[in-house]
Amino acid sequence: MVFVSKSVPASRSRFVRAAAVLLLALSVGACGSLDLFGKKDDVAPDEPPERLYNEGLYLLNQKKDPKEAVKKFEEVDRQHPYSEWARKSLIMSSYAYYESGSYEESVTAAKRYISLHPGSQDAAYAQFLIASSYYDEIPDITRDQSRTDKALEALDGVVRKYPGTEYAVSAKQKMQVARDQLAGKEMLTGRYYLERKEWTGAINRFKVVVTKYQTTRHVEEALMRLVEAYTALGITDEAQTAAAVLGHNFPDSEWYSHAYALVTKGGGQPAENKGSWISKAFKKVGLG
Repeated sequence: MVFVSKSVPASRSRFVRAAAVLLLALSVGACGSLDLFGKKDDVAPDEPPERLYNEGLYLLNQKKDPKEAVKKFEEVDRQHPYSEWARKSLIMSSYAYYESGSYEESVTAAKRYISLHPGSQDAAYAQFLIASSYYDEIPDITRDQSRTDKALEALDGVVRKYPGTEYAVSAKQKMQVARDQLAGKEMLTGRYYLERKEWTGAINRFKVVVTKYQTTRHVEEALMRLVEAYTALGITDEAQTAAAVLGHNFPDSEWYSHAYALVTKGGGQPAENKGSWISKAFKKVGLG
């Protein structure tokens, strides 16, 4: 109770009483039960982080509902931002986004995880999720392959940074597929130039395959197409070298049969010029 002296003016007495009521209301409001108007506080108390996390796992694994699972994991980060549960929930958010096909969101969450926890044991998995998100968006070979380039770069990051992990093994397999895709794109463009008799443009495309993607299934055809283009330009030495390298590395290839027929038709034989860029390109990786 507030006592007011008789000597205190009536207006000040009313102010003191009002202040006392206000302080009482604030103290009650601080307890989360009443606000200034005597109404119940609608702000829900924070849920235990382990409960939210486990609910997210249940939605992800049992209910097969990754979108709803993401909400639970992100709620952990919102309510308990500096906890160990928040760290675990962030990587699970990236995975749940990946499972739902929300690749951009998965990449964003994984990159955030790596920036916050670069030394964590799950950093390798976060990098793998980034690479896998790009990889799963590799487009048809007739379209722009910038996404494939990103996938290859991210996959290479997994192999370089985390070579002893299970993710590196899977990344290497996916890298081969991505390289094959990029080589296929170069072949598609090279064939287009061949059809238009734009020999130099065609050679430049097939050269990319031979120098960058010679471990892919497209390199045999690329060498044979080089024989075609160089023969059309009258550059016999390079045509014979391409045929010789093709025969040396892939003697049973049907493409070598075509290359051999083309070279001998003009009276020549497959013969390797050691100074040719073709010969040097294969020796560089030990195939020649």
